[in-house]
Amino acid sequence: MAIGLSHGGSNVYSSSEQSRQLWVATKDGLVLLERLDDRAWRVSHRALRGLHISSIIFERTSGLMFAGAFFGSVHASADGGKTWERRDKGLTMDDVYSLASTVVDGQVRVYVGTQPAHLFCSEDLGQHWTELPTLRSVPSAPTWSFPAPPHVAHTKFITFDPQDPTTIYACIEQGALLKSTDSGKSWIEVNAVGFFRDKDRPAEHFYDVHKALIDPRDPKKIFVTGGAGFYVTLDGGSRWERWSSPDWAEDVYPDGFVLSPRNPDLMFVAAAEHNPTTWHKSAYAGGQIYRSAEGGRSWQRLGGGLPNSLKHEFGALCIEDWNGGCSVFAATTGGEVYGSDDGGENWSLIVSGLAPISKKGHERLLAAS
Repeated sequence: MAIGLSHGGSNVYSSSEQSRQLWVATKDGLVLLERLDDRAWRVSHRALRGLHISSIIFERTSGLMFAGAFFGSVHASADGGKTWERRDKGLTMDDVYSLASTVVDGQVRVYVGTQPAHLFCSEDLGQHWTELPTLRSVPSAPTWSFPAPPHVAHTKFITFDPQDPTTIYACIEQGALLKSTDSGKSWIEVNAVGFFRDKDRPAEHFYDVHKALIDPRDPKKIFVTGGAGFYVTLDGGSRWERWSSPDWAEDVYPDGFVLSPRNPDLMFVAAAEHNPTTWHKSAYAGGQIYRSAEGGRSWQRLGGGLPNSLKHEFGALCIEDWNGGCSVFAATTGGEVYGSDDGGENWSLIVSGLAPISKKGHERLLAAS
């Protein structure tokens, strides 16, 4: 089985045995890493060179692999990533930030999130796409924006209720956490009470939402990383609480977020020490990985082979539960990939020298400094 490491794709995997192939989404296409018998890794294949890949997903029912690209649309592979075809008929925007898929009553549905913040769905494995326009009909939509030029919000992440595939959450950066209970036909804004908000935004509107994951044991328990920290709701979104680590700065910037599918209390967050607005001047993001074994109530900064002081941000994070173990992988805007096969206790640098693994623009903040 192959797994993927990308900024805006599916990054939580469960396997019967440890995967030997890891696809990495970089600024210069896809890179396939293969695990050797001595536990080392090697680059074995490259694809979609010249595209900044934002997202990777594996649609297991069909056996297809999908890749989304910033200003590069959607591509699909039916042969494990050897060859690719562009699939974008009906996709009116090609700046793809996020990909996700689910199965409803036996039918595969693939979703694409873009910049500007729109959402599209395909029911024929990407051959044709239809926009879900009601995403932009919620009251907060006119306030959505983004600090960096062109100051346009994007659909950063898409996730589903593990107990109900018709329930979708869409993370809008910046401005909203949206919920649909009918596969995207209609949307509501999740209440933002208790969630940090920018002073210039209406009180009921979210400020900045990065990733959202739902506890598979309790769909009312939702975890969110955002520009203001790590938040949880225990009641489906009526009220939020900020949970943090004692060594997190007030402006800590958590982004990547995964939880173990077999033990959802085990979580990992990739964070930068400060908000990206400081990176250019300081030439430093301070990428860090944190782990919680208590469902997010307490956090431990991980070392064990990770850099003590990292200039770059961790731009992608993924987890794989396998029979007898848990592997975690983290990739940086400097083109490095770190891996742990013991649940985050010990890490090693498994490859370096790749193109940046990054959300669009973040790698430039440090490269220009």
